[in-house]
Amino acid sequence: MTVKKVYDVVVVGAGLSGLQAALCVKAAGHSVCVLEATNRVGGKTFTVQSCEKGFNDLGAAWINDTNQSEMYKLFQKYGIKGEVQRDHGDTVLESADGSVVKVPYGQEPIASPIFENLLEVFRTESSLVDLSDPSNSPGAEEIDQLTFREFCVTRAETEDVAGFADLICSALLGVESTEVSALYMLHYFKCGTGIDNLLSDKKNGGQYLRNRDGNQTISQNMTKELDPNTVFFRNPVTSIDQSQGNLCTVSTEAGLDFHCRKVIVSVPTTLYPSIKFNPPLPEKKTVLGNNTAMGYYSKMVFVFDEPWWRDAGFSGVIDSEMGPASFTRDTSIPADNQWSITCFIVGDLGRQWSTLSRAARHREAWEQFRHSFEMFIDHVPEPTNTLEMEWAKQAFFLGAPCPVMAPGVLTSVGTELATSFENIHFVGTETATVWRGYMEGAVRSGQRGGAEVAQALSRSPTSQIK
Repeated sequence: MTVKKVYDVVVVGAGLSGLQAALCVKAAGHSVCVLEATNRVGGKTFTVQSCEKGFNDLGAAWINDTNQSEMYKLFQKYGIKGEVQRDHGDTVLESADGSVVKVPYGQEPIASPIFENLLEVFRTESSLVDLSDPSNSPGAEEIDQLTFREFCVTRAETEDVAGFADLICSALLGVESTEVSALYMLHYFKCGTGIDNLLSDKKNGGQYLRNRDGNQTISQNMTKELDPNTVFFRNPVTSIDQSQGNLCTVSTEAGLDFHCRKVIVSVPTTLYPSIKFNPPLPEKKTVLGNNTAMGYYSKMVFVFDEPWWRDAGFSGVIDSEMGPASFTRDTSIPADNQWSITCFIVGDLGRQWSTLSRAARHREAWEQFRHSFEMFIDHVPEPTNTLEMEWAKQAFFLGAPCPVMAPGVLTSVGTELATSFENIHFVGTETATVWRGYMEGAVRSGQRGGAEVAQALSRSPTSQIK
């Protein structure tokens, strides 16, 4: 007679949140395995070698060493060398009318009082949002019924801020300001310790430090701490059955069944409909799965032999209203002779670009990039390597960086993101209340979910399994 193996916990998803949860469960003395749909760990951290000694991140790329404390602890734990983001030199600005100018890094040619006043509105109103229960925030119902664009236009009393609203939403979440609730955006600002830090490349900001060897190395190091042969690749989960008392069965597309006492689901809410739950998820969880969406967020990285833009006094930043790339950043690692600029292609501009063939996508992105710099430099050399990642076309991600909510969703079901369902617990960066949408949020959610499950198991001895 074959005795089926029963794990204490099965984790669905081998990104930062899932692996962190698994490590917390293991540290508490419980057995755990991780099921991953793809052929690698890391989730939306994905690192590739781009030159002889250097690497580039095609997914999440930055942390800071202050208010992103849990990620910085991992940098320290694994001996990761951080590269401070370049924040000097001239920035190239492309306007919708086709004009191109250069200004010192961090300086806009004309700081509009309307935009400055609106930023102050973001600071003030986001500070009032209740992180744990946004529906308790002042004016929550009314604000949640507005799109972010409507909110901005109402507060500024002019339609002229619509483009500014789009710029913020697409840069942060890959969506247009008409697609997301105003309350969701205010909550997102507060989760990220304020709009100023979310947009900043400097100390305390969301784009301050990069990982010399790439952020996927963090998940790879985490995996080494788990017991051997407990991460199962190419095993998309198709169903989770917890109808048999205290024993759960997690089944995969590969035809494997994994039995356990608890399940930790570490996939975006947008993927909940791809898993059959028995019994079915509660109504509010179902609403989350059906009424959240991923943004369009892609990267194209141009790798060069030399830092010609640095030599010419440029920061490597292009901010564009024309596209296809909305903004760029210098993503070089000088110590490895790795010289690159990453183009971010997001929102509607990205969706339109995405319909082109691969060759046409590369051609359009390169022509925009080359033209922008050749307004000021005689010749921009061809890249030695070009890397591309379209997260929206990845079946087990459907976009990046995290699910967003349309008007009305946050106040009705927003508190359900991190709520467990019997023996199933849910983690992921969208469930975090600190740096939601970022690696920091993913790690913190994994810590929270792992602790929840470890505590539940301590109250539910193995002998109770039926």
